[in-house]
Amino acid sequence: MRTEGDNGAVHATLCEAVHGPPGRLPLVVEAMERVGLDAEIATLLWEAAALPPGPVAAIARALAESGRAGQCGQLLRQGAARPSGEAGTIAADLVAAGRADEAVTLLTALVRARRAADAVGAALAVPEITPHLLRAARSVSDAHHHAVTTELRRAGVA
Repeated sequence: MRTEGDNGAVHATLCEAVHGPPGRLPLVVEAMERVGLDAEIATLLWEAAALPPGPVAAIARALAESGRAGQCGQLLRQGAARPSGEAGTIAADLVAAGRADEAVTLLTALVRARRAADAVGAALAVPEITPHLLRAARSVSDAHHHAVTTELRRAGVA
């Protein structure tokens, strides 16, 4: 479609795939890789990252469970652009599904991209992710861990 100049049709097809069942997305990614559409996969994941928190978490789980850690990580790192409360909701959904490492991937991106006071918003929205936020902050640096810990205490969460 792109070679024929129909960029709108390509975008519509990618959006349709993103709004389908989450378990289907890894198959779509695999098919796209087979035909050399790696650049379109980035667009697909960008579209997926713009969905509400529940579908983002479901897609991340599907990607992780199908062995697509790279694409799962790419999707979750884009989550740092979301409001921190939404990132907290996604992280909590992932933890509840037994995907704590993926939750930490998202929270690490949040800690890297935001001031500590902003990153703590994830734990303010969903306090049970606090240990995962601290793990993420420690993985960035001791200074980030200290800053996040201080902000959590200030907010009365830790």
